[in-house]
Amino acid sequence: MVIKVGVLELQGDFALHHDVFSRLGIDSIPVKIQSDLDLIDGLVIPGGESTTMSLLINTFGLREPIINFGKDYPVMGTCAGLILMAKEVQDERVQSFGFLDISVDRNAYGRQIKSSTEKVLYHFGPNKIVELKTTLIRAPKISNVGEGIHVLGEFDGFPVAVLSGHYLGISFHPELNNIDLFHQILFDPNSEYYYKNLKQTYAA
Repeated sequence: MVIKVGVLELQGDFALHHDVFSRLGIDSIPVKIQSDLDLIDGLVIPGGESTTMSLLINTFGLREPIINFGKDYPVMGTCAGLILMAKEVQDERVQSFGFLDISVDRNAYGRQIKSSTEKVLYHFGPNKIVELKTTLIRAPKISNVGEGIHVLGEFDGFPVAVLSGHYLGISFHPELNNIDLFHQILFDPNSEYYYKNLKQTYAA
């Protein structure tokens, strides 16, 4: 199976995601216009500034095409990307895609100048628990989760990584710490962490 993943490149932290895919041996390309979506099998919505990204998505006519793409293909969102994937955002300036049945608050953890790096335990099923560095830069807080949302990890009592079907949302920036595991969940069928290979038991 040949997989090509697109990284939305309208604004924000997209370059390091390509580095992750390079390490994994997975082809990745920029997504800037609607026709780019026809070339890919999955999409990463990177960190950045969620209100600006929301505006640019509308400006380039990408909102409905991405929503339609996400019906059939995996989508991963990091930090601002998570905000854009949420069903409910506590900021009316952000028009989200609604892929994940969660509510989020913007800019809850860490600061732009001084980020917060924490060690968090992530649960991927029975006897599959991994401790990872978690870098939070003005990161969103997942304040509520709906049905069908599997919480993979928590910080300070709130989820920082959630999985629902072929949608993955995380509050932080794994690419800053050279952590490839989360990209493997959606886009690497050969990985033990690939979402179709994981047993359906997650952290509550």
